[in-house]
Order: sequence, then structure tokens, then C-alpha cells
Amino acid sequence: MHPLRFGLKLSQAATLDTLMAIWRVADDSGFDHCWNMDHFASLGPDDSLDIFEAWSLLAGMAAHTSHTRIGCSVSGNTYRHPAVLAKAAVTVDHLSGGRLEFGIGAGWAENEHTMFGLPFGTAGDRADRLEEALPIIRLLWTESRTTFTGKHYQLLDAVAEPKPTQSPHPPIWIGGVGRRRTLRVAAEHAAVWNSPGGTPQQVSELSAVLDRHCADIGRDPSEIRRSVQIRVPETLDGLQDQVRGFVAVGVTEFILIVTADPVAQAERVADILPRLRALAPT
Repeated sequence: MHPLRFGLKLSQAATLDTLMAIWRVADDSGFDHCWNMDHFASLGPDDSLDIFEAWSLLAGMAAHTSHTRIGCSVSGNTYRHPAVLAKAAVTVDHLSGGRLEFGIGAGWAENEHTMFGLPFGTAGDRADRLEEALPIIRLLWTESRTTFTGKHYQLLDAVAEPKPTQSPHPPIWIGGVGRRRTLRVAAEHAAVWNSPGGTPQQVSELSAVLDRHCADIGRDPSEIRRSVQIRVPETLDGLQDQVRGFVAVGVTEFILIVTADPVAQAERVADILPRLRALAPT
């Protein structure tokens, strides 16, 4: 059994003061990890709110925290060449003293691709890119030189120094619910599979699909931790009930999303963190 771990995430437009306050709550209150999101326009009906670039922000998180692990849930693969993303991740891993959790997904926000002229394509196209990107990133993190020839990415004798401080590399979190492609990629590369939401039953069904992909490639499915993102409800009893339901289907990693009055909400969750940890099966 993997231990229960809990993280905080602020996934909305916010000031730097608010973001840093969330990081302090996570670091001071013993949360296991703290997360941002990767978008270039705000989500919801108004896309013009302030949004900071995710990996620059993670460098700030590294400097303003000392204990909690940090990550992006999840970084959109289509926004950056995988070699650029690998280099950014190594930089944050060093700045944080080896506290990076590396989250990645295929990408989904069409409006952001349209406004910058980035290729979007079909869900299959984005899955193809993710399938190519992950081995590239892992090779750059572990090999002295990397040559790769794919449909979307080509590298020729590429050097990538320094390597990550974590050996062999930061834990890879793969986010998404695509049964045929995304969960197959998770079976091949992930230390953690992350569901962006859903009910315990839905997560359980997807987890079973992931198990079948693991069987197909000969990987022990217990090596992959299961995680879910939960928007913190108004009542903390409701949060405990949700966590209890997900624990029952094998989820051990929780990303708790704070929204309305996020700093106060994060502090209230911090108060019950011991009760959440006590929900671990005995």
C-alpha cells in the first residue's frame, strides 16, 4: 500500500500574493505537495484574467517553499517542445532541491492553441505527440546524448545537462482519462496516474483499464499510484466523505483544489489534515 498524500492546488486566476500565501500554507502545514496549472488564458467565461506562466511560477514556488513537493497539474505537452519542457523541469528540480513532481498531459484548451497558432489537431494527434514526448524527456534526463526521429519531434545528438537531482528522474504524473491512449501511456511511463475529477466509481473503472494496459506490457500495476483532483466543498465533512470514497477504490494521492476565498479555505483544510490522513486503510 502506498501512503495517503495530500496536496493543495490553486487553479484559477490569482494575484502573486494569493499564490504565495497558498504555498506558505502548504509548506507550513505539512501538505505533501503543492500545485499550479498550465494555461495561457484564464478558464471560464472571461479568458482575459491574469494568468502567470506555469514553469516560471514553479521556479518561484521552489524559492518560496522548503518542504512541500511542487508540481504542475498538469503541464500541457502541446505548449512546448519536449526538450524545452525537459530543461525547464530540470531547472525547477535543482532550484527546489529535488522536490519536483513532473505532471504532463496531452493538452485540451483549443482556444489557447488558436490564439497562438499552435497545432491542436484531433485528440489522437495530441495523444501521438504525448507518446513521442515522454520517451524524449526521459532520454534527455538520463542519457548523455539523445537522437530521436518521430512524426512530430526530431532530435539529433542532443545534449541536456545537468541531469535531474532525483534519480533516475522526477516522478512522472500523467493526467487524463483517455482509455485507449492516455492510460496506455500512463502504463508505460507514469509513477502516478491523475484523474482530473469524477466519482469514485468512474475513477475505479478507469483504474481497472490502467491495470489492463499494465498487464499488456508486463508492468506491475501496483507501481503506479492513483490520484484524483477534488474541488474542496463548502463543508469539510463533505471533503472527508469524498476522500473516504476514493480511498476505498485505491486512490492514495489527492490534489485538493481551493477556489472561493482560497487562502482561508486552504487553512481550513490544513486544520483537518490529520483527520484526512487517518482515513488510510489499516
